[in-house]
Amino acid sequence: MIVRDAGTDWQVVLQTDHADLSAAFARQWADTGPRHDSLTVAAERHDDGWAVWEQAPLIEPETGKPLNFLDVRVPAHLAFYRAGIAAVTDEDAYAGLLVSMHGAGIYRQRYGTQPELHLTHADEAKALVDAFVAEQEGAFEARAAAVGIEDELRWADYHRLQLYDRFSLYFCLSDVQGGQRGEVAGFRFEPLGGWRVALDPYPFVESPAPFSLLRRVVPKGPWTQQSFSEVFLALPPQRVELTLERA
Repeated sequence: MIVRDAGTDWQVVLQTDHADLSAAFARQWADTGPRHDSLTVAAERHDDGWAVWEQAPLIEPETGKPLNFLDVRVPAHLAFYRAGIAAVTDEDAYAGLLVSMHGAGIYRQRYGTQPELHLTHADEAKALVDAFVAEQEGAFEARAAAVGIEDELRWADYHRLQLYDRFSLYFCLSDVQGGQRGEVAGFRFEPLGGWRVALDPYPFVESPAPFSLLRRVVPKGPWTQQSFSEVFLALPPQRVELTLERA
């Protein structure tokens, strides 16, 4: 779950809903490579493994705050991410390779492009993390050869996937309505009121471009694990309509 403090409430976006927005960005992206269909599958399904964990979402016992995605315990994260990589690979082998690169990259600060990225409990499970990263990285070349992908293309598509992911995270984690600006890899986000945002440089085919995000708004309170799960899973999602335009 992706959790933002919204004053008296928590805004919560499920990982799979976040990934749907990532895929929408991929479909509208102007600069694409020859295997963009597979990249779009990877964007849409890169967090599929989270769907299992989110059937029983956890809270922080001391505060009642829904557990944010960076705070999940690493053994669980590695287990469901492996399952997600395998499932995506069954649909599209190149998309599976990109999700494998994404999974390993989470523990490599997106291969140096986001130095501040760090899972809270990664250091406590260093041996497990190292084994997972080595397992995924050790298969990159063979998997790329099996689908006929050169290194230059797979790394270019990997970096595109990171942009779609991080663009989506901006809308999940930022107070856009409150005017919170953002910057992702040199792209500047300037809120214009409501859920309208100007981007510079502008990466999409059309301007303005409409998108939507599903979220759930949970009142803050003295939640127990059981009461939070019961209430949260019964909440209807809200669909937020976004408009991105050229600055």
